[in-house]
Amino acid sequence: MEEIAYIPSPSRGVIHLGPIPLRGYAFCIIIGVFVAVWLGNKRWIARGGRAGTVADIAVWAVPFGLVGGRLYHVITDYELYFSAGRDWVDAFKVWQGGLGIWGAIALGAVGAWIGCRRRGIPLPAYADAIAPGIAFAQAIGRWGNWFNQELYGRETHVPWALHITSSEGGRIPGYYHPTFLYESLWCVGVGFLVIWADRRFKLGHGRAFALYVAAYCVGRGWIEYMRVDDAHHILGLRLNDWTALIVFLLAVLYMVLSAKKRPGREAVVEPGVIEGEAESGGDAEAAETAEAAEAKDAGNPGDVADADADAEDDAADEVKDEAGSRTKKS
Repeated sequence: MEEIAYIPSPSRGVIHLGPIPLRGYAFCIIIGVFVAVWLGNKRWIARGGRAGTVADIAVWAVPFGLVGGRLYHVITDYELYFSAGRDWVDAFKVWQGGLGIWGAIALGAVGAWIGCRRRGIPLPAYADAIAPGIAFAQAIGRWGNWFNQELYGRETHVPWALHITSSEGGRIPGYYHPTFLYESLWCVGVGFLVIWADRRFKLGHGRAFALYVAAYCVGRGWIEYMRVDDAHHILGLRLNDWTALIVFLLAVLYMVLSAKKRPGREAVVEPGVIEGEAESGGDAEAAETAEAAEAKDAGNPGDVADADADAEDDAADEVKDEAGSRTKKS
């Protein structure tokens, strides 16, 4: 059956600029990171932090996250790299795809904790600031799977079916559910949900991040169920379905306990930030200098004495004029 409408797959996922390969998968990851840092920086400043802090901590979080994501994928799909006929060196070829979000978030959090500790910043506050950005980064990163023609769902004839043309790695050309697109759209929705809930309920102490995790797990559960790529199963469910279920329960439990133990939002997210410094940058310093100058002038004894003397002379002249006027009338 020929499909009238479908989503075409790219003919290739890499373009060579001379000897340099430019891979669509890598571009999606890089763009996603920039979006997460940009939005996280805006949210961090709005919470009273300094501009640039999010990027500084991301220098720790991103490499840890990439390593964690790759480790999770290699460990849970070890047969792709260490079984008979496989080359274990392929485990290091991240550009070919294969990053597990569970490992990326877990080890990325370790890197963020190191960066926060060096700056004296509470990790939960930082996590709340970057939570929506991470969701949007995932939405962008999922398009890397489109470039690699991977992680699609069951066969379908819906108008938005994904046309797989490659036969490498056991693929069978045909029309399949574009689960990469489903997850991308779901992550966009999660990002906006966290932004709305954070504004509406003033989430703090890591609860915005926990909401992102819980909401993502709900979507990942049903999307994972649609996928047809090889995966380990436990009691009839794919491993990632079990992971999503367990992580969802932990995230909800954290939100409940955190709200009872530490309600509200952090008053200070970055120690040592002068009021107004985060938003106005150098203007805050200029304002501080002006205030100091005014205080100095107000406290100058010579200026105060001169002002008092002028006031006394004016008062004496007024009394003298009034007395002269009365003498003339009498």
